[in-house]
Amino acid sequence: MGRAEERRARQRGHRAASKRRRSEPAAAGKPAKSLLRRMFTWKKILGTVFGVCLLAILGFIGLYMYVDIPEGNAAARQQSNVYKFSDGTLLARSGKVNREIVDLSKVPRKVQLTFVAAENKSFYSDSGVDFKGTARGLLNTLRGRGKQGGSTITQQYVKNYYLNQDQTVTRKLKELVISLKVDREKSKDDILAGYINTSYYGRDAYGIQAAAQAYFGVDAQDLSVEQGAYLAALLQAPSQYDWAVATDTGKRLVTQRWNYVLDNMVEEGWLTKAQRTAMHFPEIKAPKRAPGLDGQKGYLVELANQQLEQQLMTQEGLTQSQAENAVEGKGWTITLNIDRKKQAALERAVRSELTGKLDKTKRKVDGDIQPGAVSVDPGTGKIVALYGGQNYYEHWTSNATRRDYQPASTFKPVILAAALEREATTQDGKPITASTLYDGGNRRPVVDHGRPVGFAPPNEDEADYDKITVQEAMNKSVNSVFAQMGVDVGMDNVMSTASSLGMDTKGMPAVPAQTLGSMGASPLEMAGIYATFANHGHKVTPAIVKSAEQKGRSVDMPDPVGGTVLSRTAADTVTSVLTGVVDDGTAKTSVAANPLRDGQQVAGKTGTSDENKSAWFTGYTPDLVTSVGLFGEDPKTHGHVSMEGATGLLPGRGRINGGGYPAEIWAAYTFGVTDRSTFDLDTTQGAAVAPPPPPTSSAPPTPSTTPSQTPSETPSRTPSTTPSQTPSETPSQTPSRTPSQTPSGTPTTGLPTEPTTEGPPDPDVDGGGFHFGQ
Repeated sequence: MGRAEERRARQRGHRAASKRRRSEPAAAGKPAKSLLRRMFTWKKILGTVFGVCLLAILGFIGLYMYVDIPEGNAAARQQSNVYKFSDGTLLARSGKVNREIVDLSKVPRKVQLTFVAAENKSFYSDSGVDFKGTARGLLNTLRGRGKQGGSTITQQYVKNYYLNQDQTVTRKLKELVISLKVDREKSKDDILAGYINTSYYGRDAYGIQAAAQAYFGVDAQDLSVEQGAYLAALLQAPSQYDWAVATDTGKRLVTQRWNYVLDNMVEEGWLTKAQRTAMHFPEIKAPKRAPGLDGQKGYLVELANQQLEQQLMTQEGLTQSQAENAVEGKGWTITLNIDRKKQAALERAVRSELTGKLDKTKRKVDGDIQPGAVSVDPGTGKIVALYGGQNYYEHWTSNATRRDYQPASTFKPVILAAALEREATTQDGKPITASTLYDGGNRRPVVDHGRPVGFAPPNEDEADYDKITVQEAMNKSVNSVFAQMGVDVGMDNVMSTASSLGMDTKGMPAVPAQTLGSMGASPLEMAGIYATFANHGHKVTPAIVKSAEQKGRSVDMPDPVGGTVLSRTAADTVTSVLTGVVDDGTAKTSVAANPLRDGQQVAGKTGTSDENKSAWFTGYTPDLVTSVGLFGEDPKTHGHVSMEGATGLLPGRGRINGGGYPAEIWAAYTFGVTDRSTFDLDTTQGAAVAPPPPPTSSAPPTPSTTPSQTPSETPSRTPSTTPSQTPSETPSQTPSRTPSQTPSGTPTTGLPTEPTTEGPPDPDVDGGGFHFGQ
């Protein structure tokens, strides 16, 4: 056999051996590759990824070629909104759109740069699209969560001018393609001009010219850098950042944003550090409202817009700026829950009981009085009437929704609710109930497990009470009792209960001073809290919008009545206790004895803040909850001022109490629009519950077991005396109900609604001037 043949034989042998190896089972320790591993090799994975990327690229190229830049006409898409009462009758129609296009050359160069510094520092060098932010936005949209990702000035301009604010994948993809094309076909100056001329700045102002006039009373060409930075900052949240109506939080946020804009300009070299240091926050003009919104209409429309915008933010993931832009002047038909007859009745009540008695030409303080009220059906959560101020054109801040005044003693029922819900006990371990005894001493130091906490609030007129029940303490609004109760319950627990009932407690410290209502709250919030009491503990979030429709599209508004946040027994006990405030407490004269009452059951609480800067009455019948607040506000500085002496009709120094004008407005309104009905209460405590019969005994009752108060004078009411003590407390513990130290001129059977002589602070002084000790 030659060498060639031998070589061929060896090769045939190798091939045969190789085939045998492949056909034989794998040797021990070397298992065969699984089907999954054979299917997903690195080559196949890389090939698949490459194929998907190629398809995506081809798809984007196809989309880019298919989608053209549409005809843009933002002004043509603006339409008036129509607002209706609950019965469908016309309430208001928003005015025409306030827009004036200006050439970019009319806007100072550094003012132009404030917008770039605020929104898109890479504007002059980017391709018009933030791919990372857009991808994040698409992912969030697909997941149905959160706000969209960041976007460039070009993308925002495209959204405003060519598209809309819809949060859909289709709209986002169109935005991406059109933005790329616009960036290629238009100059950066054209894009910036389009952006600042189509953006919404609040105050019904579209475009920089309208905004310059609305906020500063100047043309766009006369704007300073400081003013331009404010307008640029404003775009993030126009209504929230409007300095004239902003809350303290809103003012803080817009100031931070304003500083951010200017600091970015220094960072980019558009301002020197010296120029930046010399700049001060600009003065903002008071707003001028659109025609057709006079009287209460503007306040109603404003709240309706806000609640619709909030729902769009929640439901569609819009930012606040986008939501405002999607609602203002976009052709909505919005039907409100406002009842025409109740709205008219509330306005009449405010006029007859208060504003008709004010004359600022005679008394300067009369010009400082700002009334606000919200009326809610507790069964449905519908806002049926609202009073925001004497005239929307004269006072742009809605007194119904403002949160900058203290609710004072109207907060005390929240403390009791927290105690009842958590089955809290006193310092000596006794359950807190309507009949639990507390030391009502004036300026009594609050203690926590025997240690003073550095807080000792005064009672009304420095009145010094002996042992007093919780019911009596609520009737007479005894500060020392509720300050101690708050610590007994735990201030964290009290503030948690306040939050669950609907109060915005974000940033509020859980300190004893809060027991006297030293935080900020609005009539809208307080109406919601008391409506939750009235609705047996089911959460009520007052709603003004009944329906909202736009070109066949409707928005599903949330149900104003939610789940249980307070047990029925706790909520009903609070209601029972609050009937005592009306029949035997600080609201007795204005509400219980009102000739219009006609036997109607009423629960409620008065409140008067430190230095008489606010006065409240929040009360309810079984079918209507209304919170009325009066606020002292300097019309020029908008600072908080005392209301003492207003109307010139009050005795002494003219202190305005919660049991005075607020309660009188409440009674004139409520008793005129409600029918007589009875509370359905599941409780054995409080003034609305008849006390148990005295124990049978052959011996005559001792004086200590005889109630010291007589039944209510109102025939339809059950006796309002406090029920007997809980089983753990014997009748011998029941104290005399007379203060151990009665102020001069104060009857021993109860405290007057209005003092007859000058004296110390109001019965409900909330402690706003006192501080928790370090």
